[in-house]
Amino acid sequence: QDNVTLAENLAMARSNPDIYALSLGNQVLGGGFYSTRLSIDLRKNTGLVYSVGSALQTGRTRGLYYVTYASDPENVTKAANIVVQNLRTMQDKPVGQEELDRVKAMVLRQIPLGEDSTEEIARGFLDRSDLDLPLDEPTIAAKRYIALTPAEVKAAFDNWIRPDDLVRITQGPEPK
Repeated sequence: QDNVTLAENLAMARSNPDIYALSLGNQVLGGGFYSTRLSIDLRKNTGLVYSVGSALQTGRTRGLYYVTYASDPENVTKAANIVVQNLRTMQDKPVGQEELDRVKAMVLRQIPLGEDSTEEIARGFLDRSDLDLPLDEPTIAAKRYIALTPAEVKAAFDNWIRPDDLVRITQGPEPK
């Protein structure tokens, strides 16, 4: 089996307001549950991968967007093509309102869970301070997520994600 990462650097700081739209779009694509677009297209419908997920990480000055999956070597390129196709779809067509509402509900439920202990609350304050974010960032994020529209998610993907510039890193047997 091959473990594959498709990644690109983003010239986006954590303080950029587009972070919220990209985060929601990332959850639609592969944000960690089985009803994501990538999971459905790559695992359920085609059986090309054993697992798949995507992530958006941002810091003070830049970010990283990546998709990871595990597949047989002969499926690496086919799966990569489907990932690129899904990214282009996010740029070309707005997410459906029902799909976006489902993702919003999931993301909003995770906000208080991220501060479920004194240690997590302290870590959150330190992280926000380090990133020059307001200390009430979770509340600001919740309000922003609620207000986001499908068109804003599409615009953020169109502005920030470059499907043709993904770098592919493969660990395991040579892809076929």
